[in-house]
Amino acid sequence: MRIGIDGRKIPEAAKRGPVGSLDHGKSLGMAGLFYRTVLDMSPTLDLGELRAIRTRADELGMYLETGLGKVNPYASPEAPELRLVGDGDIVLGFRRMMEACVAIGCTELWIATANYKPVYSARFAYDRFRTDVTWPEQLEATKSFLLKLAPIARDLGVHMNMETHEEITTFELLRLIEAVGEDVMGVVLDTLNPMQRAEHPVFAARRVAPYVRQTHIKDAYLAHVPGGVTIQSRACGDGVVDFREVLKVLAAHNPTLNLSLECAGPREANFVPRHTLLEVFDRGWLANHPDLGIDEYAAFLELVQAYAGRIASGEVPSWDAYVAAPFDYEESVATIRKSTAHLRAICDELQLPLEAAA
Repeated sequence: MRIGIDGRKIPEAAKRGPVGSLDHGKSLGMAGLFYRTVLDMSPTLDLGELRAIRTRADELGMYLETGLGKVNPYASPEAPELRLVGDGDIVLGFRRMMEACVAIGCTELWIATANYKPVYSARFAYDRFRTDVTWPEQLEATKSFLLKLAPIARDLGVHMNMETHEEITTFELLRLIEAVGEDVMGVVLDTLNPMQRAEHPVFAARRVAPYVRQTHIKDAYLAHVPGGVTIQSRACGDGVVDFREVLKVLAAHNPTLNLSLECAGPREANFVPRHTLLEVFDRGWLANHPDLGIDEYAAFLELVQAYAGRIASGEVPSWDAYVAAPFDYEESVATIRKSTAHLRAICDELQLPLEAAA
């Protein structure tokens, strides 16, 4: 295993660019970068640009991971670059992205289903609760599109790895893999996102572990608020995720898995704090999660209850205190270092092989 970082969440990513971010990551002790999509590295899929990034990663002894884009046809209009890169043909766009990835030795490729909209409140921040199209209809359209991409992926020898994104459950994701084929599909495990569907992080990790080929590693603050539970990203070790169990489960299936941190980046100047509200006590919300069993639901609520003691004792800052405190470059880097140290300590404790940054 190696510990790296998401290419969008490393501080100053836009300022430094893809190559500069590799050097920055190296200086922070990262073993690699995970650029969310190949278009993050080169919006035009310029092979010269892409090979320069690959070369620099190799020179630094760092891993390089990347991906494609959102594969839900109802969400793709929000990412016009996916169609643009295919000259209007979105299937061709995905083919070209896959080919570009293969050209630089990247065959494990991130995909996801939708986009979180923080400007909307509660459930309407999630495309799962759209009123113009049902979530089952979105899943069916996603499956149909993936079945169009599957032969291309097979020909090129790539895996399309679907993130455990905030709007999809792990149960639904596994059904998509079954329908499309595990020879061309895998999982990007985000250790926080399943909790937005009231899934327990360890339960979720156990379900998807056989298929996990990429990761987004982060911890979570959970607390009761009016209307349900709020969730907030925190440094690894400062939240509710039992990384000892999660890493043990993942390593049993894929001991060379890269652990890519997705820590919060510096806040924008116009940052407005908003609760991410999970309406976990609402009957309609629960009815929208038919696979969620009572045992897992109870275990999730126990996480919230147990974590309340850490908040009350001052061991971890409350939501209000956290958003009131500065979170700029230095705080972002401190979060990366703290998360890295926490994961390293656990790997040492469990005697899991962890490759140091070269």
